[in-house]
Amino acid sequence: MTTKSKPVRGSGENPDHIMISINGDAKTSMAVTWRTCAEITEGYVEYRGEDGVTGKVYADTEIFESDIDISSIFWARLTNLKPGKKYYYTCGDSTHRSAEYSFSTQPEKLEKFKFICVSDQQKGEPHDCPDYSYFNRFIKDVLKKNPDVRFILTGGDNTDCGQHEVQWNGAFSGFVGISESVPLMMAVGNHDNRGFKDYEKCIGRYYAEPAEYFDKQFKGSYADDGPEGWKTENYTFDYGNVHFSVIGINEPELVNDWLVKDLSACKQTWKIGTYHFPICYSGEDCQNYDAYPVMREGMELFDLMFSGHEHNFSRSFPLKNEELFDRPSQGTVHYMLGNSNQNPPGSRTLSKVWHAAFYPQEEDNAMVAIVEVEGDKMTLTSVLSDGRTVDSCVIDKASDTILPYAVAPIFNRTRMMFKGMDCGLCQADTPCENIAGVWFAPLSVLIGYIGGGVRKAPGKLELEIYGHKAVLTEGSDIMETDAGNVILPAKVYRSHRGQLYAPADAVSAFGMRWAYAPRNNFLSFEHESEDKPITEQP
Repeated sequence: MTTKSKPVRGSGENPDHIMISINGDAKTSMAVTWRTCAEITEGYVEYRGEDGVTGKVYADTEIFESDIDISSIFWARLTNLKPGKKYYYTCGDSTHRSAEYSFSTQPEKLEKFKFICVSDQQKGEPHDCPDYSYFNRFIKDVLKKNPDVRFILTGGDNTDCGQHEVQWNGAFSGFVGISESVPLMMAVGNHDNRGFKDYEKCIGRYYAEPAEYFDKQFKGSYADDGPEGWKTENYTFDYGNVHFSVIGINEPELVNDWLVKDLSACKQTWKIGTYHFPICYSGEDCQNYDAYPVMREGMELFDLMFSGHEHNFSRSFPLKNEELFDRPSQGTVHYMLGNSNQNPPGSRTLSKVWHAAFYPQEEDNAMVAIVEVEGDKMTLTSVLSDGRTVDSCVIDKASDTILPYAVAPIFNRTRMMFKGMDCGLCQADTPCENIAGVWFAPLSVLIGYIGGGVRKAPGKLELEIYGHKAVLTEGSDIMETDAGNVILPAKVYRSHRGQLYAPADAVSAFGMRWAYAPRNNFLSFEHESEDKPITEQP
């Protein structure tokens, strides 16, 4: 029937890329997605329940024309199922049908359930046929040890370049024998909407907005309840007493409004989000401008936020409005999932002020988070492919505790933090000061710590970083910059160890922002650049 030559792993007459997903009431429905070649124009799911009930559901279908193939994508939504029952199904047309698979619906009265989280399992090699065999074996082993897992939630970067179908073909090879029976709930990462004008030579990198290939393949797989124009990559679902919000990486202002509206009306015990970019990141060269503070209002309505991107693990203290707390009721716990497919990150620091737990994952291994929800209690355990446990914690709403206990820092001298890192020995005797409501900081110490240029002259301080220069003068509230003079909210003065102190607002000259955390007593400085500043050696 198919006459055109097909690429490796290309679409054929028989269904592949088979996955089930939660789209609607998890107690009474299940969505089934699959792919065939474009010559197959009709498909349906036949199912039977363990109680003998049978059914047939015709699928919606659309043509998916990618960079290498033309396929038919099918979505069939099974409804009016019975809670807590096992169902067997096949998909395809009258001639070309899949093997028989099974799934179970959510029980009516669910007191305890388990799901797993994976992230950043992308593989780019071999270039024309990415190898996900290690990931496939790892997840199958996890599921064998945890047969009661109800679904898989991802933190994004399911592919290395999602605007090329060769990558999705690889990604689905990693879920063969898994996604047919365990619902797969994917979040979009930056690699999932990345493409190249010349994929083979990696020339002309771009990012599709929205995530074109993701949306075309999964538009019927997930709830159609995201913000207008950005659906599919933003969606929600409920399971047990948990409300899940899966957040895309584009249009943060619009997504924030959607989150606030949705979460403010939510009555579930738990509110969990998954968003690819971490708020409490670990890299010394990373940043959270993509979401914070733009989506802070919505994100701070979550009890827990999963993220990926950095390929290593961390768990934060509860965070709210720049402050770090001890109890889960006081803020959102940010949980970075590590990588699930032997994708070690670059070097990562251990000294982030917001981390209650951390593991750099620079070893050649993989990680998965196993999450068990039981009423007001949630247990999260991150394990490595070699069997070691990286972290195990219990968030208990009833007792308002997180175990193991960890106390967020409260400093008696106001510290400076840059990208969450304590400026260390160089600021030991130069604390920040608040005078008449204005925060002052020894900016020579801050800029020097970051790696920028610091030149001192009598009564003068010249600073250079991130492509900008500024000159501060003792006793003056005028800052000279490469963009013109700036009037500061107060005058520069000489303080601890003879250093010049300037209002913290002066860092705006370098494109930086700052905030004060009253509970913890530190000034936090951020910059969106991921450069590693260092002065040149003449």
